[in-house]
Amino acid sequence: MDKAMEYQKKPATTPVEMERTRNRRVYVPKVDIIETPDAMVLYADMPGTDENSVEVTVEKNVLTIAGTVNGKGFEGRSMAYAEYDVGDYERVFTISDEVDRDRIEAIVKNGVLKLVLRKAPHAEAKKITVRTQ
Repeated sequence: MDKAMEYQKKPATTPVEMERTRNRRVYVPKVDIIETPDAMVLYADMPGTDENSVEVTVEKNVLTIAGTVNGKGFEGRSMAYAEYDVGDYERVFTISDEVDRDRIEAIVKNGVLKLVLRKAPHAEAKKITVRTQ
């Protein structure tokens, strides 16, 4: 397969329940996930986004990342050729109860979103004393 074809953006599928307020393309960002002993770190490629245009939400066991990109126009000029199409980003993950939802960190820099999903502390085994009456 040609390398150029391998890394093309793919449009996101729209769940039936979701309605969009913007009539534009939505892409699925490429994601790398690394697991460490105390966290899972997710890196999502979202070119053109910044801290004001990325939204991360967790509802029940669903983690959603979304980003909006505003195309930069060239005043007094028209686009003759473009290899990169502008659009928004959206990706949804199902997360387990091992993720501590109160300690999720989100950082975006140079169009890469870094999410740190800290693992919840496991409940330690506790010995129950048995007594007689």
